[in-house]
Amino acid sequence: MKKILFVLLSLCIGQALAQTADEITIKSIYDMALKNGQSYEMLGQLTKEVGARLSGSPGAAAAVEWSYHEMKKFEFDSVWVQPLMVPHWVRGTKEIGKIINSKKMGTLELNICALGGSVGTGPQGIIAKVIEVKSFEELAQLGTKNVEGKIVFFNRPMDPTKINTFAAYGGAVDQRGGGASEAAKYGAVAAVVRSMGLNLEDYPHTGGMRYTANGVKLIPAVAISTKHADLLSRLAKEDKDLQIYLETHSEILEDAPSFNVIGELRGSEFPEEIIAVGGHLDSWDLGEGAHDDGAGCVHSIEVLRIMKAMGYKPKRTIRAVMFMNEENGLRGGLKYAELAEKNKEKHIAAMESDRGGFTPRGFTLSGDEKIKSKIRSWKSLFEPYGLSDFSQEGGGADIGPLAKQGVMLIGFLPDSQRYFDYHHTATDTFDKVSKRELELGSASMTALIYLIDKYGLK
Repeated sequence: MKKILFVLLSLCIGQALAQTADEITIKSIYDMALKNGQSYEMLGQLTKEVGARLSGSPGAAAAVEWSYHEMKKFEFDSVWVQPLMVPHWVRGTKEIGKIINSKKMGTLELNICALGGSVGTGPQGIIAKVIEVKSFEELAQLGTKNVEGKIVFFNRPMDPTKINTFAAYGGAVDQRGGGASEAAKYGAVAAVVRSMGLNLEDYPHTGGMRYTANGVKLIPAVAISTKHADLLSRLAKEDKDLQIYLETHSEILEDAPSFNVIGELRGSEFPEEIIAVGGHLDSWDLGEGAHDDGAGCVHSIEVLRIMKAMGYKPKRTIRAVMFMNEENGLRGGLKYAELAEKNKEKHIAAMESDRGGFTPRGFTLSGDEKIKSKIRSWKSLFEPYGLSDFSQEGGGADIGPLAKQGVMLIGFLPDSQRYFDYHHTATDTFDKVSKRELELGSASMTALIYLIDKYGLK
């Protein structure tokens, strides 16, 4: 009996000492990030010196160069690129939206922008009556008789009652992604989609759309600001003959060459076990891509930089991955997973930051339940820093293709309430990012990567 008690006591003491050592290390990670962090400085360079970085653009090419040389500068053990081909879409220089025959208000400007991947109207523009729907089911009920020759206005808002704003986004974004093809099935000549935002705003939100219906004409698709969506809805209800004019000059070009950019710290004990952490290097073309996803890129580079600056020697190989083409194709994530499988690489975990540079709240987890439980057992180490939510499912779009290889997927989870104020808009700029919040995110991600590296996930 005494031997059993001694063993139990020894285990308890060992666990307490390990927890104390981890608390000290994690405190030093946060101290370094908050005193000497470089996430904010890096983000300033990426957003102000490079700017918008849509796949296939000169900005995207400049971002590849920037991230490669940044990781080289920090003297990571290896830095390299993975070639891939990406979609190449250009917006054009002119975008016009107008109500042209309102009985009450005459001609009115509408704040619109082309959706990424849409064909343009060309210089002749499109004039047509507008018909409002809230769902694809409602569109189908109207049918060709009521839709043909008209502009379909998809006006289902994000649900403001959902505290999880990403759930609200998920409940509305299908109309942006597939609305044009659905409308074209019934003879519509264009689609207008309410912007994916929770507030009443003057500016529109762009985002990816796709043409999915084989044999159906490709029609132009635009987003309209939420404030003007409400105005258009009201006027259309009052006047069944209301017409709008749309003019866009976007083009779909041939695929272009680009790259993922990868830096790594080689593991000292289990180098074949890889822990990847990443964000997507591309952004939409309207703003500077500060929150989406410049923040995730600098978070990921900073994880490795902090470890190296602390003199920490990882047991396992830690990689920072700058994925290309998340916004309109996911080619970077697919290529990374393809090469990981081809090269028989063993990833034990992958973490993604793609929810902005806001205050850390926790992490989402997707994968084996036992591994989730192990990660959740570390929650008490994060609570002093404001992270308490480890309950949600999820990982990230770019790391998602690794799931079929059995990789544990982790998403960095910051506060989401302001994210969709900026998402895919001209307002997603460097000045909207708090230095302290951004550095806290880098520290939080570094701390979890440290624990995974130290203890493994078995």
